[in-house]
Amino acid sequence: MESIIKRIEDEIAGFAPKGTSEETGIVRATGDGIAEIDGLEKAIMNEMVLFDPTFDRTLEAALKDADPIYGLVLNLEEDGVRAVILGDSSKVYEGMLVRRVGRLLSIPVGDSLVGRVVNPLGEPVDGKGPTGANIQRPIESEAYGVMDRSPVNTPLHTGIKAIDAMVPIGRGQRELIIGDRGTGKTTIAIDTIINQKSESEATRPICIYVAIGQKESKTAKLVAELSDKGAMDYTIVVTAPASSPAAFQFLAPFAGAAIGEHFMEQGKDAVVIYDDLSKQAVAYRQMSLLLRRPPGREAYPGDIFYLHSRLLERAAKLSKEKGGGSLTALPIIETQEGDISTYIPTNVISITDGQIFVLANLFNQGLRPAIDVGNSVSRVGSAAQTKAMKKVSGKIKLELAQFRELEAFMQFASDLDEGTKKQIDSGRRMTEMLKQPNGKPLPFEMEAAVIFAGVNGFLDTFAPEKTSEAEARLQEYLTREATGVLAAIRTTREISDTIEKDLRGILDKFVERTAE
Repeated sequence: MESIIKRIEDEIAGFAPKGTSEETGIVRATGDGIAEIDGLEKAIMNEMVLFDPTFDRTLEAALKDADPIYGLVLNLEEDGVRAVILGDSSKVYEGMLVRRVGRLLSIPVGDSLVGRVVNPLGEPVDGKGPTGANIQRPIESEAYGVMDRSPVNTPLHTGIKAIDAMVPIGRGQRELIIGDRGTGKTTIAIDTIINQKSESEATRPICIYVAIGQKESKTAKLVAELSDKGAMDYTIVVTAPASSPAAFQFLAPFAGAAIGEHFMEQGKDAVVIYDDLSKQAVAYRQMSLLLRRPPGREAYPGDIFYLHSRLLERAAKLSKEKGGGSLTALPIIETQEGDISTYIPTNVISITDGQIFVLANLFNQGLRPAIDVGNSVSRVGSAAQTKAMKKVSGKIKLELAQFRELEAFMQFASDLDEGTKKQIDSGRRMTEMLKQPNGKPLPFEMEAAVIFAGVNGFLDTFAPEKTSEAEARLQEYLTREATGVLAAIRTTREISDTIEKDLRGILDKFVERTAE
């Protein structure tokens, strides 16, 4: 008996309670996807919190729930915090326990995300099971400083002649695609993704397409198109559909940037397409008004510019010391009636390194892609072009601008001299040559050869309205007869005197054959 008592006494003496402390709060009120929380005095901005229906368990146990409901702290107030609910807000109720998770909002990233469709929290939505990504990365991070960057000088070929020739995009650049609804903005972005298949595996960038507030049927159609063209092998789709909460539509671009930064820091190239930031701005306005933040111009919150600037500044071309990777941003903005002077378009234009402006009237005239050459600009420009493209595209922009001017003048002129007629015909041929069907981007060497033929008069034997047909025949002819020349342009990235001589000989034969 004494030995049992002694053993119990020893155990009591050696007992050290393992107490843990955690900060918790209580939901005071909830509605419209926003939770007002009492407590959590030490919470920080962008911190994750967990809504827990059970009081008597640890944080570790709560995190193991099959479907945990998280929140994101966005307002710090004197008597508590306000958080947006990331998930089914109907399951959050007054009096519910809220636990601090102890980390900023993070998502899983990694190579296993390639080929998958995920939501802004990194959870798969394509029905293919877990992604296997296990590296947690904060959804927001500070952009790299000036000393960590290097100049943008490597081209990102879109496969669209009009862009690669006149508005070139470099790896690490931010190029805005802007225009009215239904003018082919998404098509330009998707063609850019498809065209990366023509790059070698060593230089092929990882593409991230972020669908913000889109119909789920449209996103499914895009994923199917990318799969058919074999582009999902190097693409990740982040989707926050129109049916998802405003918080998801606000977070989706940041999730895309975080995934892209993961690849950039590994020394790889990545391209992220935000389709579109107008819808993100609307979602942020909705959230901000529900969070009782004061509205500013057009009812947008005062920090809407900061929202887009801190997102787009994350695009960079890193220095060799940092691995030399790059993140290229292609944000899309929707305008109303072609008005680029409104609040959100002017904000994003001022943040980016140029814009591709697509016009509804050009689109309706059948000029597709409907790029407005006058308003479209790349502030990186020819620094990101190959020598071959620089050589062939030099004349195009000037010639097209002169043609537009003459075309306007021509409406009032009854008779034109021979020189003016010739210039107008040349401009029409150039315009026709830059037309391109959807989903058919051209490899860089084919673009260079076709534009070379156009600017050097090899298509002048055809009537302007027959130029598109002649160009299609030329592409077939070059694919068949000029494999060596095309391979040389691709390898050397320039049109040397020898290559030019060979190319001219092949083009002369093409003109002779078509004239017969």
